[in-house]
Amino acid sequence: MSTSFAFYLCDGFQLLDLAGPTAALTAANRLLEREHYRIDLVSADGAVVHGDAGFGLATRAAGSFLAETVVVVGGRIDPMLETGNVGGIRRAAAGALSIASICTGAFLLAAAGFLDRRRATTHWQFAARLQEQYPTVTVDADRIFINDGAIWTSAGMTAGIDLMLARIEIDHGAEIAKAVSRELVVYHRRPGGQSQYAAIAQMEPQTDRIRKALTFARDHLSEPLPIDRLAEAACLSVRQFARLFRKETGETPARAIERLRCETARIRLRDGTEQVATVARIVGFVDAERMRSAFLRHFGHPPQTQRRLDRPLILEGDVPLCWPPMG
Repeated sequence: MSTSFAFYLCDGFQLLDLAGPTAALTAANRLLEREHYRIDLVSADGAVVHGDAGFGLATRAAGSFLAETVVVVGGRIDPMLETGNVGGIRRAAAGALSIASICTGAFLLAAAGFLDRRRATTHWQFAARLQEQYPTVTVDADRIFINDGAIWTSAGMTAGIDLMLARIEIDHGAEIAKAVSRELVVYHRRPGGQSQYAAIAQMEPQTDRIRKALTFARDHLSEPLPIDRLAEAACLSVRQFARLFRKETGETPARAIERLRCETARIRLRDGTEQVATVARIVGFVDAERMRSAFLRHFGHPPQTQRRLDRPLILEGDVPLCWPPMG
């Protein structure tokens, strides 16, 4: 018995957002030695859709057939939100058992009302915009993928593969999912709760006040950083600061500071020889056990394991054998 997947395309779609997830499904078909996953490409009107790489792909019209799972492929946001696409995804998803999005595809799901009062994620660069544009959605910028009922959303390009590996594991078990990951030469499944690595470190808020607070936090990581101290650095009241910070970063200040500490600790562990307890103290954790708990929340691994994963294996002559998984 096969399962039908319809990948919904909009003009400006990102090729890797389509190629990665479909590669996982077709690899599963090969390993199962049957076409369990049937893949179709759909669009609002069934025309040729042109991606960001310039070439076009033929599609079927949304609503012309029933798919069990509909996946919105990410890409340029503005063309995605045109009225035709909002109606198109509603037609495509009619009768579907589950709906998913890759990267910025979450914007179309939100525009069509599928994410109302649900948790969702998207690429960290666009999480604050998604939260501001669709306030009824609970945006969690600190997740690779989220499953809220029948709705799945994922972060960047590689996170779409993680989402499909999770689906394959549900359908066929861990061994098939692991075999697919080996065939694709990707890390077997990063947990959905794993952090989008280095998001806060690279985040650029819109206002100087929030940027000033983040700079202050980076410069004082080893010290206590309660919200009132951050608000003071931003020259805002605690209430104003908390509201503006969440609006511009998609995170609470406490969650962001913990993640910043984890990211800084991860870099120190990868690049140096310091003991875990030493790093924990330097980046502002109370003790090594507190940092261990935070690493499990954000990366899915304790510090020592993450250190091993982040360091490349080196062959004789300093030729890299393999690189750590992308976060």
